[in-house]
Amino acid sequence: MSNSLLHSAKQVILTEARAVTQLADKLDQNFVNTCALIQKCTGKVILIGMGKSGHIGNKIAATFASTGTPAFAVHPAEAGHGDLGMIEQNDIVICISYSGESDEIMTLIPVIKRLGVPIIGMTGNADSSIGIISDVHLDVSVEKEACPHNLAPTSSTTVALAMGDALAVSLLNDKGFSPDDFARSHPSGALGRRLLTFVHNIMKTDDDIPNVSADTKLLDALLVMSQKALGMVLITKNNNLKGIFTDGDLRRVLETHPNIQDLTIGEVMTSNCKSISSDKPAMAAVAMMDEFNLNSLPVVDENNQVVGAINTHTLMQAKII
Repeated sequence: MSNSLLHSAKQVILTEARAVTQLADKLDQNFVNTCALIQKCTGKVILIGMGKSGHIGNKIAATFASTGTPAFAVHPAEAGHGDLGMIEQNDIVICISYSGESDEIMTLIPVIKRLGVPIIGMTGNADSSIGIISDVHLDVSVEKEACPHNLAPTSSTTVALAMGDALAVSLLNDKGFSPDDFARSHPSGALGRRLLTFVHNIMKTDDDIPNVSADTKLLDALLVMSQKALGMVLITKNNNLKGIFTDGDLRRVLETHPNIQDLTIGEVMTSNCKSISSDKPAMAAVAMMDEFNLNSLPVVDENNQVVGAINTHTLMQAKII
């Protein structure tokens, strides 16, 4: 039984993979014309599909919207009962229907045409009703569905989704859509946090900064380091950064100085230590800490005045790493 299930699963994946590969060979001037229409659009791209095609339309619309092409999906049945008012003259409509004969979509097309809205047909048959009436037709035909009865939309929906991704990413590349642009559309996502979070958003400040002078006894400095729980203590003079002492430094001191009672922190600190400014992205701090194998970083202003401190735990709490 398990072998049969695995065989079926592999056949589905291979069938759909072949269909997507074949789609690449079908891309032609119609794809370029579609991109040109969307690039010139001053409104939104409206995706319309019924049933499984509607679900694919929702996903394509979401991908468009998150990559710099304003878009949303409209259910054709709801459109016939008022939602058609969402479509305006400066929009573009993409109709997804494998057969190209969806009654629900065909009912809407005369009204869309009267608005003067360009229609892009995404069907498996260029000679279908939707294919013929479209301003541009995108061929998403497949040799066979992955369903053994060649009935359930499987390969065809995968290919339609791939076509939508091809459009979205091609437009993204053409307009120079950057990771920062993407982050602005995803402020709650992991990428958004990483690109939109700056050091000043997460750093410890004021009394939370472990801060001592160079003449402080090492044991007293360790007490401060323990209280502030950042794995480091900063050594300053008039708040000007002079050095740093970390957990790692303590291990090295214990190996080389059997008697630490009389040591001052200034004698064992790391001078000319790495630091970062508060206006840098948090990811810049991650990159610096990775490059120099650091667990902690002082944050300073343009005058080398200490304004904050961060460590690996700070970055983890902010879900930057």
